[in-house]
This record gives sequence, structure tokens and C-alpha cells, in this order.
Amino acid sequence: MPYDHRKTTRRTLALALAATGCCAALAGCAASQASPQENGKQPSPPLASDGQPTRSPLPPSAATGTGTPTGTTTPTGTTAATGTNPVKPSLAGRTVVLDPGHNSGNFRHSTEINQKVNIGATRKECDTTGTSTNAGYTEASFTLDVTHRLRDLLTARGAKVVLTHDADRPWGPCIDERAKIGNAARADAVVSVHADGSAVGNRGFHVILPARVREGSADTTKIVDPSRDLGERIADRFARATGTAPANYLGSGTGLDVRDDLGGLNLSTVPKVFVECGNMRDPKDAQLLTSATWRQKAAQGIADGIATYLKG
Repeated sequence: MPYDHRKTTRRTLALALAATGCCAALAGCAASQASPQENGKQPSPPLASDGQPTRSPLPPSAATGTGTPTGTTTPTGTTAATGTNPVKPSLAGRTVVLDPGHNSGNFRHSTEINQKVNIGATRKECDTTGTSTNAGYTEASFTLDVTHRLRDLLTARGAKVVLTHDADRPWGPCIDERAKIGNAARADAVVSVHADGSAVGNRGFHVILPARVREGSADTTKIVDPSRDLGERIADRFARATGTAPANYLGSGTGLDVRDDLGGLNLSTVPKVFVECGNMRDPKDAQLLTSATWRQKAAQGIADGIATYLKG
């Protein structure tokens, strides 16, 4: 769940080259639509965990859940459609910032993460520990794993990917710094990956969109509409890729929730959304979230949504 969240919270371009020289491409998936509880959510315990198709197809991810240093990753080349003519990656020239929610080290730095920062209209805590499943699989572990998978999918399509952190710092970054990283990168899209910590029986995913906020250092006027477009596309593709439904406890079945109290959104000057992939406190959702196979589907769905948004 996003740090400052209120309480009620893609196929392999199968590119088959037949011996006769004919090729058939399998086109990818598309999907449905679907806010978290931040302040007021119970910090999860410091338990260790082993967190171990869009109209244009995405290549398969070779992600293993391990990452690279914080910063940018760039495409390693092009793919060949005929074996001779290279095809320019569809997201070449685009920058995507991925924000893995929370940090596994936050629980050891309560003083730092409890310090309040300016989020525009008010001040809020730097961050929180995030939630966890009842078995101790932490949100921070989940978000980093999904982010690594998502990064690899987007990089394979030619996008430049920037991470706000890669578990390469002891705590944080704070919510205001996370927003600044996206702004400084002049990102075409920013996606913050989370999982919710709501009540048992509350199931499904949702995408948080920025409300129109213009107060203090916050002004979301220019990003409200493009962020909604981004969010709707992600919700649609996420549902198809994962087979899960939009949240049954908020968003009126749309899988979309508009928030005006999240610093990561309020301070953003580029299109940005939060994706709550499921409820870690519900046993059935937890079973999905702890599955590496399902996490790959989640990453695929988010990647598909981002790709359709960036292609317009």
C-alpha cells in the first residue's frame, strides 16, 4: 500500500518463422478496470521473506527477481521480425520511472521514516514499513520483485527505465523524493507498485489516480487527465493478464480510485499512478501475491498498460 494511504484500501511475441518463410505473430492481451490505506495502516513486522498479454505483444521476461543498481537501464538491441530486418523497439525514446513501494529496511529506521515532509497541501510522514501477508511476506519484497520483472519487460521493448530505489539504500526514499525522481527524469509515465493491507474478504486490485490538487507546492492540474488515461489502460491490461478482478471494496467495481492525500501523486509533474496489486491480508489474494508465476503476470499486465498508453 502506498505510504500515505487511507484505511479503506502480459505473450511472447510469438514470432514463429516457418520453414516456408511465413511468419505469424500472436498479438497480446488487453484487459478491464479497476487506493490503499496509508496512514493508519498497521506497520508490518520485520519478517524475512523470499519472494521467489495490449495490442502489441511484449517479449518474455527473463527476470529472476534480482535487480541492478538504481538508475537507468537501456535496451540491448533490436529484435528481428524476418531474421534480416531489425525492428525498432516500440518504446524507444520513452522514459518510464518505476517506484517500488516502501523499503525492507524501513522498519529499522523508524525515526527517519516518521519525520514529516511537505507534500504540497500539508505534511506527512516520510514513508512507512508497508504491509505483509500473515505469513510474513512483506510488501517491500513484493513490490521490488514485481518492479524488477516490469523493468525487464519494458527494457526489452526499448524503454529507458529508472527506479526510485533498488534496495540499495538503508531506508526510504521519502515520498517527496520519489516524486522528485520522476519529475527530474521527465518521465513519460511513472508507476508506483504496491499491495494493499485491508481486511479479510477485501479482494482484487485497484489503481490510484491523482485528484486535482492545487495548493502550496502541489499542482496536479496538468497530470490529472493523462494519469487517468494511464491508470485506465493499466487496470484494463492488468485484469486480463492476471485473471483477477477489480477491488470489491472500493472504486465501485472500476478498479480506479482518485486520491488527493498522497504526496507521491500531489508532487508529481508527470503522469503518475499507484497500482495496488491485491490485498496481502486476504488469504486468497495472498496466495496469488506470493506466487512468482502470478507476479510475472502482474508485471506483464502493468507493462502492457504502460505500453498502450505510451503508444497513444
